[in-house]
Amino acid sequence: MISITNLSYFLGSRALYDNASLHIKPGQKIGLIGLNGTGKSTLLRIIDGEYQPDGGTISKAGDVTIGFLNQDLLSYQTDDSILAVAMQAFDRQNALQKKIDELLHEMETNYTDDLVDKLGKAQEEFEALDGYSVQSRAEEIMEGLGFSTEELQRPLRTFSGGWRMRVMLAKLLLQKPSLLMLDEPTNHLDLPSIQWVEKYIQNYEGAVIVVSHDREFLDNVIDVTVEVANAKLNYYPGNYSFYLEEKALRNEIQKGTYENQQAKIRQTERFIERFKATASKAKQAQSRVKQLARMETVDAVIDESARVNFKFQFTTQPGRHILHLDDISKAYGAKKILTHADIRLERGDKVALIGANGRGKSTLLRIISGSEPVNEGRRQLGHNVSFSFYAQHQLESLNVDDNMLEELKSANPNKSEGELRGVLGCFLFSGDEVFKKIKVLSGGEKSRVALAKVLLSQANFLLLDEPTNHLDMQSVNILIQALDQYEGTYVVVSHDRFFVSQIANKIWYIEDEQIKQYPGTYDEYEWWMSERKAEEVASEGAVPKPQAAAPKPTAPKPSDTQRKELQQALKKANQQAEEAEAKISSLETQKRKLEAELADPATYGSNGALQTRQADYQRLTKDLNSLQQQWETAMMDVEELEEKLK
Repeated sequence: MISITNLSYFLGSRALYDNASLHIKPGQKIGLIGLNGTGKSTLLRIIDGEYQPDGGTISKAGDVTIGFLNQDLLSYQTDDSILAVAMQAFDRQNALQKKIDELLHEMETNYTDDLVDKLGKAQEEFEALDGYSVQSRAEEIMEGLGFSTEELQRPLRTFSGGWRMRVMLAKLLLQKPSLLMLDEPTNHLDLPSIQWVEKYIQNYEGAVIVVSHDREFLDNVIDVTVEVANAKLNYYPGNYSFYLEEKALRNEIQKGTYENQQAKIRQTERFIERFKATASKAKQAQSRVKQLARMETVDAVIDESARVNFKFQFTTQPGRHILHLDDISKAYGAKKILTHADIRLERGDKVALIGANGRGKSTLLRIISGSEPVNEGRRQLGHNVSFSFYAQHQLESLNVDDNMLEELKSANPNKSEGELRGVLGCFLFSGDEVFKKIKVLSGGEKSRVALAKVLLSQANFLLLDEPTNHLDMQSVNILIQALDQYEGTYVVVSHDRFFVSQIANKIWYIEDEQIKQYPGTYDEYEWWMSERKAEEVASEGAVPKPQAAAPKPTAPKPSDTQRKELQQALKKANQQAEEAEAKISSLETQKRKLEAELADPATYGSNGALQTRQADYQRLTKDLNSLQQQWETAMMDVEELEEKLK
């Protein structure tokens, strides 16, 4: 279908591609992967004809049509409805519909055999092109991508960039090109829409090339992986998981070949050096020189698996209770997000907040941070909780005139330059790159700097809104490692299923205007949800169950006097819990200090010092156990009193 042969393309003196070749066959589903900056998007633009190669050829079959979803489409604006924009895919059908309408209008005042004949031919062609179903097909795809029926008539101009990109994707899917090229489509889709697109691509009859950093998306839709590396296109006949296994095998083979060749080169060089001045061996030495010059060298294997190896430190340890949202209600006009919702967050919780766009995930993060006011309810942070908030729009808050080192220094002035360089190294910035100004960085590079700042902030509670957007797979892997080492608490909004499966021990989702919690990993949550949906489907066709017994009468609501007494008791119980929590935190600090002293060999040199510290340690442990029981009792009283006040 398309043949790329000996492709060369240069950015200045840097070769993005050097004699690279690839053959795209009909119906293939290709995942194009590689580090940021290796030229993936550039290759798509070369195939589309927007960029011209510096060398090589690109041959296309005569009937090949190409549809290209790229980031430039975000700038397209119009007052036409999004349904009308999507239906621009049907050029011929639209032209025929317009002609049919004009002929019918003309026939109202000028009925002739010629007009009847023209109308019949236009209607026949329109029917052959399935013109009567194009609008329903467009509506089906638009709704699959997350648009409601009511939104289909809204002007494109009124939607944000991400939603406009969905309209452009719908238009491309309706065109059904023989080659569909998608550049980072999942960046603008929520989880239900990603799953819908997966199913669509799986059943798509044409060929597909997709650039994506979403591992699970690639595994579910592609059957070929093409890696852009070292200015070449490396072909792997399988999905992303196959690529990882196959590349590890290839690297092992390449490593052995490289080491053998290097040994042979050293041996040859020693021969040349030893005998180049010896008359009887000079000819042989010269022959070895030519042999080395003709040798096609094998590249060393580059280890791309970056490792995070710095320790995250807190200025203060929080108490057990990190956050309580109590009876929260939030609405934007008539649109309700949360209604009398409750949720608790405890120390050590690693939460992924998932679900469709428009349900209020980012709103909930802002409510947690305190930057979004609520209509009703109370937000309560626990003792010694300090948080840091990462969101895409906060990239704009980076000081564009700072270099990377200066920007990280502003987040943690106590870190030395060497320590800051170490952090930047973990986020793939090395050498003099750390002196690059923020204003010259790409979107992905700015994201990495902003994430590094958040992790350096010494906050014990993190809020991360779509942190993997614009990150390549290596950077996502770094973030996974960083969060795995992080000993604090976090809530992360993400649609990247692989990322979520690696970092979360609890799942939150918004349903029926409530914050629901699943106490397990994402893989466990997915299994539970599939079982739940299967039960719902089965129950729809099941015989109705006997009517349940009447519910027990609810307890009478407290009088105003009783409510006042309950509120005073609740205030006292909360105060007791907070006091106990503060004492627990103080004793835990003393206990850690004693443990360090007991681990010091110098302590064992003085018998009196050892006995004193052991006695102090036993006393502290006893006091801690007593305080923890007091805290638990107080919290049980709080929950009981809150229940009575409802």
